[in-house]
Amino acid sequence: MDTVIQAYRFALDPTPKQQRALASHCGAARFAFNWGLALVKDRMDARQAGDEVDVPWTLPRLRREWNLAKSDVAPWWEENSKEAYSSGLDSLARAFKNYWDSSNGRRKGARVGFPRFKKRGRAPDTCRFTTGAIRVEPDRHHVTLPRLGKVRTHESTRKLARRVEQHTARIRSATISRRAHRWFVSFSVELQREVPATNGKTSIVGVDVGVRYLAVTAGPGLVAQIEENPRALSRNLRALARAQRAVARRKPGSKGHEESRRQVARVHARISNIRCDALHKLTSRLARSHGMVVVEQLNVAGMLRNRHLARSIADASFGQIRRMLTYKTNWYGSHLHLADRWFASTMTCSACSLVNAKLGLAERTFRCAGCGMVMDRDENAARSLANLVARSGRETLNARGSDVRPGDTGRTELKREPCTEPSGKSGTALSQGRATEAEAEPTSFRLQPR
Repeated sequence: MDTVIQAYRFALDPTPKQQRALASHCGAARFAFNWGLALVKDRMDARQAGDEVDVPWTLPRLRREWNLAKSDVAPWWEENSKEAYSSGLDSLARAFKNYWDSSNGRRKGARVGFPRFKKRGRAPDTCRFTTGAIRVEPDRHHVTLPRLGKVRTHESTRKLARRVEQHTARIRSATISRRAHRWFVSFSVELQREVPATNGKTSIVGVDVGVRYLAVTAGPGLVAQIEENPRALSRNLRALARAQRAVARRKPGSKGHEESRRQVARVHARISNIRCDALHKLTSRLARSHGMVVVEQLNVAGMLRNRHLARSIADASFGQIRRMLTYKTNWYGSHLHLADRWFASTMTCSACSLVNAKLGLAERTFRCAGCGMVMDRDENAARSLANLVARSGRETLNARGSDVRPGDTGRTELKREPCTEPSGKSGTALSQGRATEAEAEPTSFRLQPR
């Protein structure tokens, strides 16, 4: 049994009084965040003016300052749980840490700016509880939260309640949030989960994601399957545009304007739910039905720079598919292999490994000039991805040369120069458009057999 941290999220059905209490706690967290940010900025200005003052960057120091000033700046603070204010200060301390780590080069990704004030209606309504009465009720239709009491859930909590009753789960914290017209509670749970070493499946499947189809899956001995793209955003653009026009026609600050804004939020929530439902069904089926799943490590940020395809690519959520497969393959005992970003899966023949470097995006059928194979380009890409592992002894090394599933043993890391083929071993395929001098051809080249 391994100890993992897992989240359980349930929709709530609070009473009108409880809705006001939930909104009050989220507002208190936002108030504490803004108060702490204003305090830090004032102290920074004072320090620049030459005064010797202490700037509270961390959560303990922010809490100390809040406890000294809360009776003056927020005489109504007792109306909400102390966890609400602590939640806002914790978010501020994390924002400061992310800013400094990004400025000093310790944080990867896009540059993180200095924290900004949160505005009601713009910032997400959220509040986190770490102490107090936090539990799932035995009736499996209510949860208990600090200062809020029992709140009815919209769905059954049996999946979490069973584990709590069996003493295989411990609730660490609860986070309330509002999305569109509905409130949610998310439990962070320390779970005793049995992570299987294998799921008993020996099949290898390649997954080619795209815009026309959400994914095409195929592999050695497998019939190609097409996962239709739900096109959640594209099919709801008219409803979204209609709702946004209604917002533009209302007077800002009026009740009609607020109702129109809520309608826009509902449309966005529906789009997100449709997309997530399709992604979860696809990734769960792949992780449970196959022993090895091979996906591409795409440069999604670079693909989004194409203004003609950016909306469709974002709607398909390529990055979410890989993220979900990363933890689901670990849960269900399968393995995930990340193909190199420069592996030309679409242009590589899945039968003879000949690469057609001039295959255009408009050509939907792959025709191999070497062996004469004719196949749909998406199916060929999926089979080429599966062949990366099928022909290399089922290695599970990702593009960085380390195991995707931590803890797996019996695999060695390979480190080699780009576009080289080590003798007797396999790894990332040759990059598209590159070959040795003896193999160079005007339009295509043949990969060495593995």
